[in-house]
Amino acid sequence: MQLSDWAPADTLQQWVTGTTDTMLQHVSDFEPDDDRWLGPYLPIVNPPIWEIGHAAWFAEWFVLRQLHGRDPLLKDGDALYDSAKVPHITRWQLNFPDSQTTKDYVRAVADGLVEVLQDNAGLDSTDNFVMYAITHYDAHNEALTYTRQTLDWGPPVWPGQQSPQEGLRVAGDRKVDGGTLLLGASREQPLVMDNERWAHKVEVAPFSMAAAPVTNSDYSAFVHDDGYSNPALWSPEGWAWRESVHATQPLYWRGTKDGWEHKRMNKWCPIVEHQYHPMVHVSWYEAEAFATWAGRRLPTEAEWEMAATSGKGQPRQPWFPWGNRDAKHDEAALRAETIGTVPVGAKSDGDGPWGHRQLIGNVWEWTASTFGPYPHFEPDAYRDNSEPWFGSRKVLRGGSWATQSRYVRSTFRNYFTPDRRDVIAGFRTCAAD
Repeated sequence: MQLSDWAPADTLQQWVTGTTDTMLQHVSDFEPDDDRWLGPYLPIVNPPIWEIGHAAWFAEWFVLRQLHGRDPLLKDGDALYDSAKVPHITRWQLNFPDSQTTKDYVRAVADGLVEVLQDNAGLDSTDNFVMYAITHYDAHNEALTYTRQTLDWGPPVWPGQQSPQEGLRVAGDRKVDGGTLLLGASREQPLVMDNERWAHKVEVAPFSMAAAPVTNSDYSAFVHDDGYSNPALWSPEGWAWRESVHATQPLYWRGTKDGWEHKRMNKWCPIVEHQYHPMVHVSWYEAEAFATWAGRRLPTEAEWEMAATSGKGQPRQPWFPWGNRDAKHDEAALRAETIGTVPVGAKSDGDGPWGHRQLIGNVWEWTASTFGPYPHFEPDAYRDNSEPWFGSRKVLRGGSWATQSRYVRSTFRNYFTPDRRDVIAGFRTCAAD
């Protein structure tokens, strides 16, 4: 399928406008002189004024300037917003334009993208590079979502938000026969990242994987059983991490006289109210320790992708478990339609070909796999997208409630260092071999 078949130019224009609106909504409650524009230094976040400026600069650089030869819209933009040349720790020390100028710049870049979509000057790569820029905006919008939780700023002001409803869990494993898997993206997909290319054969042994992610209720049993104080459950690297950050419980949990509470954005809620929601904001090390405690293991990314794409006697579905089309509301928790997770029993219309629920949406899922290249890897035009991170990060699959459906798919590979707990990430487990 060509990109124009999936997302014609008028759809891309709507997406440019929509993702720009979303980005500015993340800072719409900031006053012009608000301290939150810069925020406190943390290794896991960016200053919001830098983050939105960088996203716009990226789109301007690749589409408007490099492809279409336009002059820069902002003086000194390259010195401020090029993430490859501006070390993270220095981003709080830069001389940024004021907040209104920054917002005007973000809007100006969006206007420029719409202009070249309406008249691409004969450059048939315009749509592809604009789509790439849209997904880059989407990634930073999700990052801003968990930045707001990390810094206790509350949810962004988004229209049309729905409250997640409580529901039942889905228990047990679903067996997958195994066999030969075409791991990675198909050339028929209209948009893929460099680290997904291309589908190649791998052999997968039969396995049984949990029908749903680990829930808050499941994880609380690990906590109550002294999971954080038993080094036998942790890898040496995981225990060293636990010791270094003094982790004695999940990041956004606290004990009260009435039991555990957890924080959803900036609101503390009793765990019992969301006991069947997926466990979220856990590091890979914590997921690994839970799996050891439960006598189970994390799935490899090949196992996860086989569960999502390759049902017995069914054609391979490299886009989504339900087929080669975007998600409907009842199939996946995506697009920030809820502020927070939904129960693991929800969204049954999106079940995978082997009966697994919520492989797409709700929480990103840690896998056992270390992020690395597929055979014959070649970097995209944005060379820093993947290659610098090979070997140092763990693969996550599936997307979260704050992920845009156009951003994620069954072959999409997210990747973070194993210590990160701020990401909207949970996990599911497999039966031990």
